[in-house]
Parts: sequence; structure tokens; C-alpha cells
Amino acid sequence: MGKICKICGKRPRVANRVSNANNKTKRWVYPNVHVMHYRVKGHSTVQRGAVCTKCLKSNKIEKVL
Repeated sequence: MGKICKICGKRPRVANRVSNANNKTKRWVYPNVHVMHYRVKGHSTVQRGAVCTKCLKSNKIEKVL
């Protein structure tokens, strides 16, 4: 599945959409993931997969161009 982060395992979650009348309906909240080539810190192999922006900003991986 393309919306799951390969590093931290972040995946889509279910939340409520709340109207002004306080009616609650289910909706999906998707993580901000991007498919890219990356290298995990401490390893030399290059992998391709979906990585969330939180893992990218926290320097858990190196982006390979």
C-alpha cells in the first residue's frame, strides 16, 4: 500500500468530520508520504519506498538523488 511510511509505519487513520450541528461522520486522514529513493542512516543500501515528511525532516534517512 502506498500510503504507509516504510520507516516509522505511519498509516491512514479514521477521524470524525464534525459539522456546525455537531453531526459526526467518519473520514480518512492520510499521512504526508512521498515515494522516493532513500538510504537509512548507518546503512549503505539504497531503497525505494514511501517515506513520511516527519522521518525526512528528523534525519532518520538520507534522500538519494
